[in-house]
Amino acid sequence: MPLSRTWAVRLAPALLLASTATCAAPAEPAVDAGWILAKIARPAPARTPFVEVRGSRLLKKPLRLTGEYRRPDADTLVREVRTPYVETTTLRAGEATIERAGQSPRTFSLSRVPELAGLQNGFGALLGGDHALLETHYRLQADGTRQRWRLTMTPKDAAMASKLQAIVLTGRGAELRCIQARPVGNGEAQRTLLAGAAQDAANVTDAAALAALCDGAPAR
Repeated sequence: MPLSRTWAVRLAPALLLASTATCAAPAEPAVDAGWILAKIARPAPARTPFVEVRGSRLLKKPLRLTGEYRRPDADTLVREVRTPYVETTTLRAGEATIERAGQSPRTFSLSRVPELAGLQNGFGALLGGDHALLETHYRLQADGTRQRWRLTMTPKDAAMASKLQAIVLTGRGAELRCIQARPVGNGEAQRTLLAGAAQDAANVTDAAALAALCDGAPAR
């Protein structure tokens, strides 16, 4: 998948100042990958809106796609783009089928497109809460707090790692809000805003503001 870049870590407990002593307020609980994956799992059938932002030096401004991810069953992942064009990609049984209006569907093996295989193994496993499958394909590192967390997924497969540096997820509690795919080199990150973040981005067009939403800042 060209599936998606950074999130700040907030670890600053408030200090209570008294005339005779200073004491720190309890810190928010830290997170681990297991806690995050358990919280964001969505058993099939599941669906979530998305706003995807693709940057490129060849474009005057980032390409913005909107649509919906669907997981009708445990073995199928559907990515439905609605604007600025209509396209449906269905990943199932090691194959990808791409459908566009006015064109015949195209079906091919996921082994030909490591990015789409990564999408199925990554996003599909995330929705399914499949910790073991994710650790088969990625090294997982979690940080932050339960109110604002980050999960960095570094690919183990050499072919994927040659193109993709990492997939970084950010969220709040049980809500997965953003996926950033960081390419190897100096390429632009691909950001996919999900759920509440996608709704917050509905009227946001500025690239920097969208990046801030992905990093957890409120919409302005």
